[in-house]
Amino acid sequence: MPSKLLVPLLFAVAFLVPQIRAADPEVIDGVAAVVNGDVITFSQVQEVSGPRERTLRETYTGQELIDKIKEARLAALSDLIDRQLIVQEFKKKEYSLPEYVVDDQIQSIIKEEFAGDRQAFMRTLNAQGYTLSKFREVQRDKVIVGAMRQNNVKGNFTATPQQIQAYYDANKQEFVTPEQLKLRMIVLNADPLDANSADSTKKMADEIREKVKGGADFATMAKTYSMDGTAESGGDWGFVDRKTLNQQLTDVAFRLSPGQMSDVVQIGDSFYILYCESKKTSSFVPLPEVRDGIEKKLEQVQRQKATRKWIDSLREKAYIKIY
Repeated sequence: MPSKLLVPLLFAVAFLVPQIRAADPEVIDGVAAVVNGDVITFSQVQEVSGPRERTLRETYTGQELIDKIKEARLAALSDLIDRQLIVQEFKKKEYSLPEYVVDDQIQSIIKEEFAGDRQAFMRTLNAQGYTLSKFREVQRDKVIVGAMRQNNVKGNFTATPQQIQAYYDANKQEFVTPEQLKLRMIVLNADPLDANSADSTKKMADEIREKVKGGADFATMAKTYSMDGTAESGGDWGFVDRKTLNQQLTDVAFRLSPGQMSDVVQIGDSFYILYCESKKTSSFVPLPEVRDGIEKKLEQVQRQKATRKWIDSLREKAYIKIY
């Protein structure tokens, strides 16, 4: 039977371009799973889970880290099983993939990841224990997986107005704009090595505050005296919410009314004067402003469900043994 040419929108699949990265620590290899006679090794699992594991090690320790790494490796193994089933389905259907597609994929990687330096690309492959032939095989499988997903998961993935409304009503906390205030601030820093500096800096802060109370422009005073990075813009912090500043300054700022200035606030060797220009109360973003985002999210969920259903159908017909 003559082979059939698979012609999907290959280059639209975003995840096909890999990240060339440092090799993971060497492990003793072995069989992690068998999928219809094809072997998935422990090293393949580690290659997929490695980036996630490195992130986990920066966040967790002890038994919690062990549990999280187990979850990451199980997820990686499940992903590799899915990929193998898809590649097997590609072969079963007697599809073919033009070699120029893989060539173009590799050339794109060299151009984007190595500024077109093929020798640097080859050195990286060698350092990671890859031959060009092996790397080519990996890229070929990734292109196949993307293409097969696109060809086999079809349908009208369109969210209805009723579904969009229902999601908005059930998840309103996603669409809350926090309370905000437009803030200006003057910051004076005492010299921690000078025992008298704190008193003199506090006195200067009090004098600045009195000048503003007497009619001086807060922004002008900030440009003249403030010692933080916003001095040039007149101490303008723009709109801030309750997560922008430390807790002490947040408590002071959000007690202010529009047009009101704070007392001098001391935190360590620094002295602050805050001025509230205006306030925005917490509110819900109207549905028309977030409709497109909700629609895309719901369509993506539908597509993911369809993809999972297709892959599950491949699993039901397969012999899979996990070790």
